[in-house]
Amino acid sequence: MNCFDLAGLTIKTAKTGKLNQLITTSDGSHTIYIPEMNEHYHSIHGAVQESTYIFINSGFDYCKADPLNIYEVGFGTGLNALLTALKSRVGERPVNYTTIEKYPISKDMIRSLNHYQFAGKDGKEISDLIHSSLWDVNVNICHNFNLKKIKADFTSKSPEGTYDLIYFDAFGPDKQPEMWTKELFAGIAAMTKKNGVFVTYSAKGEVKRNLKACGFEVTLLPGPPGKRQIIRAIKN
Repeated sequence: MNCFDLAGLTIKTAKTGKLNQLITTSDGSHTIYIPEMNEHYHSIHGAVQESTYIFINSGFDYCKADPLNIYEVGFGTGLNALLTALKSRVGERPVNYTTIEKYPISKDMIRSLNHYQFAGKDGKEISDLIHSSLWDVNVNICHNFNLKKIKADFTSKSPEGTYDLIYFDAFGPDKQPEMWTKELFAGIAAMTKKNGVFVTYSAKGEVKRNLKACGFEVTLLPGPPGKRQIIRAIKN
């Protein structure tokens, strides 16, 4: 049974000129399908559902640092940033959110995404502010949420500062193996504070081994619909 459908839009990628496709996932929220990689940005079983479960419930809510400094590998559609901004407004702890992306999606695709519809009455305003903010500049988006988007390749740019929480949302190890190496995780370990939290959707054995080799204590958690397990790791 087909559990997703085309939302009627295709956009050419800046990198290759091939057509990306906007997809409606099972919870009604959009993701993007990249034919050249045969890969989706999010789970077809529910984009918002997946991001909320992995990065908010298993990461943001679990990490008690105050203020909270987050580093996201893979800004993508901005969904994780949007969900985190909304959570930040509820409490009082300041959240400083740094995110890196090598290939930002097109403005046409951004305008077509429906993630803001799952983000309450201020969702569209906050989503627009996140996407319209300048790259490589610190911007206050809303109460308690400061954003810095970095347009760069994480495999070649050394991050500045240290962080309490890492959202690791690169494409999968079988699609972007260079993003999941022990050498790259060593760099992540160096930027993660003691007892800092790392969360990702992948639970592959190689990922677990590389994290452990770089000083993380790895725990497998039950995954969201369509995914058996995810990883949450704590920096020793």
